[in-house]
Amino acid sequence: MPPQRADVPYGTLDLLILKTLDALGPMHGFGIARRIEQVAQDSLALSQGTIYPALLRLEQQRWIASKWGQSDNNRRARFYAITRAGRRQLAAETDRWARTVALVARLLEHEP
Repeated sequence: MPPQRADVPYGTLDLLILKTLDALGPMHGFGIARRIEQVAQDSLALSQGTIYPALLRLEQQRWIASKWGQSDNNRRARFYAITRAGRRQLAAETDRWARTVALVARLLEHEP
């Protein structure tokens, strides 16, 4: 039985995109989405309606930058790269995520 696909909590997708670009370098939107799905072992499904608005939002925040290039299949594609400000944001978001996970874990383990 395939794993059930989960929704991405708001704001989490930004963190996942920034981490992917930081780890792998410039990528086009479809490649970013497929990489996140691969690492999530197909428990997430990212559509164009999910990934591209997030990329636009990150670019407007200046956490990523884009430029046109050629994809592996020789098609014109927009490639995204993390910026210096994006790396600072990635560090801040990673820290905030770790604190949130620790808080939820404490609350779940706490007995009344």
